Amino acid sequence: MRVTLPVTTLILLLGGCSILPGGRAPEQRQVTQRSAQVLPPRPEVRACLADLGARKAAFTPIPDKYYGAGCSTLGTVRIASLQSDDAKLALSNLGPVTCPLADTFAGWARFGADRAAQQILGSPIVKIETMGSYNCRNVAGSSRRSAHATANAIDISGFVLADGRRITVSGNWNDQSPKVRKFFTAIHASACKRFGTVLGPAYNAAHRDHLHLELSGRSYCK
Repeated sequence: MRVTLPVTTLILLLGGCSILPGGRAPEQRQVTQRSAQVLPPRPEVRACLADLGARKAAFTPIPDKYYGAGCSTLGTVRIASLQSDDAKLALSNLGPVTCPLADTFAGWARFGADRAAQQILGSPIVKIETMGSYNCRNVAGSSRRSAHATANAIDISGFVLADGRRITVSGNWNDQSPKVRKFFTAIHASACKRFGTVLGPAYNAAHRDHLHLELSGRSYCK
């Protein structure tokens, strides 16, 4: 059973621990271990967690971890659900994301995606489907690490509406319905105002089935 903790309690979970090399005197190990028992989160992380909590997102902070080869999950959270105007927004298949990305994603989900669904499609969103977030890999066709390698990107694959409809990027991006096409145009434009890099089916074949939302970049929108 998942328990949603208050932000003040969640912040305490971001403590760290270290493994000390052998050979030190017991007194030295004891002092060092005490000093490393709780590492307070960076000020920007604390502020971000507070913002995310104010958005009424259900989330759990994840301890920092380096995986090597340019891959890491630093200052990340795992989101269980987000909040729309008056309901919870469920999520599927979403792994660790950096807190700033989670905060921006929460704002887009409520004000960009859900409100567009209500206004254009006549039904609110109850679930946002994703293809994941953290993935230790390169940008397709290059030797450069992807933003996914540092949990700084989310791939959106579709939406489930309250009226039972399921709308996906792969199946409905060029839908026969003008309203569905307008919905995708609206959420894509909204994402481009919030994220540094937004890539969709118009970018290349690798993005034919999802919207890539990334904080880094300078308003690169395709």
